[in-house]
Amino acid sequence: MAMDRVNALCEQLVKAVTIMMDPSSTQRYRLEALKFCEEFKEKCPVCVPCGLRLAEKTQIAIVRHFGLQILEHVVKFRWNNMSRLEKVYLKNSVMELIANGTLNILEEENHIKDVLSRIVVEMIKREWPQHWPDMLVELDTLSKQGETQTELVMFILLRLAEDVVTFQTLPPQRRRDIQQTLTQNMERIFSFLLNTLQENVNKYQQVVRDTDYNPPTFRQAQANCRVGVAALNTLAGYIDWVPMSHITAENCKLLEVLCLLLNEQELQLGAAECLLIAVSRKGKLEDRKPLMVLFGDVAMHYILSAAQTADGGGLVEKHYVFLKRLCQVLRALGNQLCALLGVDSDVEIPANFGKYLESFLAFTTHPSQFLRSSTQMTWGALFRHEILSRDPLLLAIIPKYLRASMTNLVKMGFPSKTDSPSCEYSRFDFDSDEDFNAFFNSGPGESSLCSIFSPSFVQWEAMTFFLESVINQMFRTLDKEEIPVNDGVELLQMVLNFDTKDPLILSCVLTNVSALFPFVTYRPEFLPQVFSKLFSSVTFEIVEESKAPRTRAVRNVRRHACSSIIKMCRDYPQLVLPSFDMLYNHVKQLLSNELLLTQMEKCALMEALVLISNQFKNYERQKVFLEELMAPVASIWLSENMHRVLSDVDAFIAYVGADRKNCDPGLEDPCGLNRARMSFCVYSILGVMKRTCWPTDLEEAKAGGFVVAYTPTGNPVFRNPCTEQILKLLDNLLALIRTHNTLYAPEMLAKMAEPFTRALDMLEVEKSAILGLPQPLLELNDSPVYKTVLERMQRFFCTLYENCFHILGKAGPSMQQDFYTVEHLATQLLSSAFVNLNNIPDYRLRPMLHILSKLPGKPPKGQKPLVLFCPPEHYEALVSPILGPLFTYLHVRLSQKWQVINQRSLLCGEDETTDENPESQEMLEEQLVRMLTREVMDLITVCCVSKKGADHTAAPPADGDDEEMMATEVAPSAMAELTDLGKCLMKHEDVCTALLITAFNSLAWKDTLSCQRTTTQLCWPLLKQVLSGTLLADAVTWLFTSVLKGLQTHGQHDGCMASLVHLAFQIYEALRPRYLEIRAVMEQIPEIQKDCLDQFDCKLLNPSLQKVADKRRKDQFKRLIAGCIGKPLGEQFRKEVHIKNLPSLFKKPKPMPETDALDEEGGLATIFEP
Repeated sequence: MAMDRVNALCEQLVKAVTIMMDPSSTQRYRLEALKFCEEFKEKCPVCVPCGLRLAEKTQIAIVRHFGLQILEHVVKFRWNNMSRLEKVYLKNSVMELIANGTLNILEEENHIKDVLSRIVVEMIKREWPQHWPDMLVELDTLSKQGETQTELVMFILLRLAEDVVTFQTLPPQRRRDIQQTLTQNMERIFSFLLNTLQENVNKYQQVVRDTDYNPPTFRQAQANCRVGVAALNTLAGYIDWVPMSHITAENCKLLEVLCLLLNEQELQLGAAECLLIAVSRKGKLEDRKPLMVLFGDVAMHYILSAAQTADGGGLVEKHYVFLKRLCQVLRALGNQLCALLGVDSDVEIPANFGKYLESFLAFTTHPSQFLRSSTQMTWGALFRHEILSRDPLLLAIIPKYLRASMTNLVKMGFPSKTDSPSCEYSRFDFDSDEDFNAFFNSGPGESSLCSIFSPSFVQWEAMTFFLESVINQMFRTLDKEEIPVNDGVELLQMVLNFDTKDPLILSCVLTNVSALFPFVTYRPEFLPQVFSKLFSSVTFEIVEESKAPRTRAVRNVRRHACSSIIKMCRDYPQLVLPSFDMLYNHVKQLLSNELLLTQMEKCALMEALVLISNQFKNYERQKVFLEELMAPVASIWLSENMHRVLSDVDAFIAYVGADRKNCDPGLEDPCGLNRARMSFCVYSILGVMKRTCWPTDLEEAKAGGFVVAYTPTGNPVFRNPCTEQILKLLDNLLALIRTHNTLYAPEMLAKMAEPFTRALDMLEVEKSAILGLPQPLLELNDSPVYKTVLERMQRFFCTLYENCFHILGKAGPSMQQDFYTVEHLATQLLSSAFVNLNNIPDYRLRPMLHILSKLPGKPPKGQKPLVLFCPPEHYEALVSPILGPLFTYLHVRLSQKWQVINQRSLLCGEDETTDENPESQEMLEEQLVRMLTREVMDLITVCCVSKKGADHTAAPPADGDDEEMMATEVAPSAMAELTDLGKCLMKHEDVCTALLITAFNSLAWKDTLSCQRTTTQLCWPLLKQVLSGTLLADAVTWLFTSVLKGLQTHGQHDGCMASLVHLAFQIYEALRPRYLEIRAVMEQIPEIQKDCLDQFDCKLLNPSLQKVADKRRKDQFKRLIAGCIGKPLGEQFRKEVHIKNLPSLFKKPKPMPETDALDEEGGLATIFEP
């Protein structure tokens, strides 16, 4: 009767599996079949006989696979409930399947082999070694039956190592038992693997080398080869972690076998993988010394001959992959030599070191750019090595290496081209020219005269890369008298004399001038020539007097020249100072022509002059110079017309041309000059403020008249020479910010004409940056900088807005007390920078937050933005009135944004939208909300939480890189305290409430980075500040619940989970004695064990009980709240696998008390007996 039931069920299951796998089945039938199969696996009591019946080799492959899946399911989920006899029956049946229930090794499907090995490994994980001590013996017996069984044994051993050691997919005690038993039997296992490999390789080679073998013999050889490949794969799974003694046993027999197999085409890749893992091993140097056998004659011969053979037959993918592995082996071998060869070591330079270098150089000169670059790190290690760097063989190879490098630096081998042998290899390694270009870490685009593929350009680019890398290192590492000054100056002279009208090559020339500029410190007479070259490039045009828009390539050259001038004035101001008058006159001449330079170019030249003027070290002289320099700016900015334009939105829209309806790109823009003048003023204000500074040396600052007073703590109070000029321009700047903010009001946007209604939208480049999309490296650069009038207007508004806020951000650190004592400053800022916030989009709100918490550019040590630099005496009058309402507003705004995102994810798939591109727009909006959230939380953190070594009195720098400061620290000290500013803000109840609500609410917002930072840096210091007062019970409940919600949202991320658990633990320990309500929250956690909670509370509330260690208490607490810790989506609906611990194999004996030990042996007298 039972067999009839099994037969009937098997028939139904075969039908169900056939329906599921049949492409012509309807979805409904397929779902019904799937449901039947899953319910059968979960509930049917005769799974084992059915599974064994379906797994018989008479069935088709998909049915056999399902039958084996049933058996695997039984082992994974029912094993703990099976009787001993049932387990033995299933184990024996599976071993019988391996012995007699599989097809020939060459015919059997890989997925059948895989699931069979999985079943055995799952049983091993549950029973070995305690209840299945003969497992290895049984596997050995199976392997003697033939190649099919041997291969399956290899799969079992490999998967066992992966599960236990690599992926560690079982409980700690079981993993420890199995790994220790594996280690104890490793000599036996390794011997088995090596013997199996050798036996099958020998059989395979005998057949292959016999020219007149017949088909059956050939099939036998293929079977032997298949076992050899499986043995190599299994060895690779063990070599990485077993003791080195097994790898180097019997005079490195394993390494010898692997070297021999490098010349066996079907086995060479697996052998190279094993060799690479072995040679890459870390650990004790003493254990690694035997690896030097690979520098011996035999090993080196096999490695090199294999490389020559693989490379000799043209480009074949399989051979090329093998060649890459061999290159990695040689790299690892070189790194081992560098590690083992030392002053105190008995390892000597190998006799074959020269042969090794020649072979490694062959990879460096190989046509494959990938192989060439792979060798560079190891060459660096060899050249830097204390002993090897002096070896005659290595010294002799250096000229060859440098000649090869000259070739390698030339960017040849684009996948789309056929002009180099490298191209064919690049098509294997790179998907596109962009990928190839990125691989070389540079990305100039094409231009109208010369492209990145042009031979002349690639030679120049290679030289540029070489000079930039070498010259800098030379000046850093060589003694002054060792520097080849004459050669460097001669090369500089040649570069200065080189003339070209090609923008790409000219850009390389400028980089070379910058790289060689340190030589001018030895020959200052070359300075005028250098500046002449740079200034001629500032005004570079391909076609003189052309009315056509400048191309990107031309724009890039001019900017490059400007940045080179700034860099020289910043890094070598004393060298340039004697030429100041000459430079000033030249710049004034260029500025006199309003159309000759762009506004950014004009400002860059002004910044260069300001940098040199810092070397005057005389307040009055520098102030007079800055007044003269800023006079043109002041005359434009303070004019009556400009004041009207900046204060009135309608006048502003008309002035910049945003209300013009006829905008033919071919016609000259009548408002272009207006926008240029406005941009020039803002650029100049920012540039002068950014570059002006007082001397860093206090004595020089006092002598120059920069110190005006001292603080009560004795710190000097400085004055900035630019203060007077900047402050008189401040009112109109605030008016411009107010007007710009007002533009976002719907009624103002309606006043703009098409196509400028979208002028305040994000630029495409901004969208790409936010979404993390790569910029095209090979874009055509002979196109105009701005393709449309709308794009030009968008860039104008975006740059103007950001620069205005950069100025406000720099004002405090730059002008210090002169800025913070401006009358009614808080009111002025609130009525300009913070108006109309409701209509300002997220992507424009971020610059406003930057003025409070970040500075444009990379700030120097100790420099803070506007709010953080503010002296404590101005907190109440300036900072609190701004930040209080702002934090409240930002919390409301972010809460609404996250609510929309959460609702969108809940409703996902229910409604189809008909927007033009809704998915990318939603992604953009969500990413913006995440970025804004991080900005807000960073702002609160830097305002409220102290950082070690904070210094609010450092001078502003004269230089500023254009990289944005990133707040990357996520793990502050456990003793984080509130700053004075934080304490000041927390004194105001409304601000305190806003800060706490924002911080704790944000824990459940779906942004991991923000959650991590807020949890570790902000929440506890804020909460600790209010603990001494009386908190409402509802507030305590809400705070604790917010942390648990955060755990529910972010529990899947280990970092967040650990931080949130710690925070919840801190809150519960601090507040549970005072608030019973917090216990009620705990009781609502799913699956919480009330008796464990009672025990935890008892120890917490009873101080007389001895407290256990903090870590143990935290672990207990984590187990209590486990029910609310979120899991990854992939684990939420996964059935739990439970593997029971077996009796421990390695119990530590308890130490016996001394008295017992003495009594056993007959007392004290026995100690003294001989």
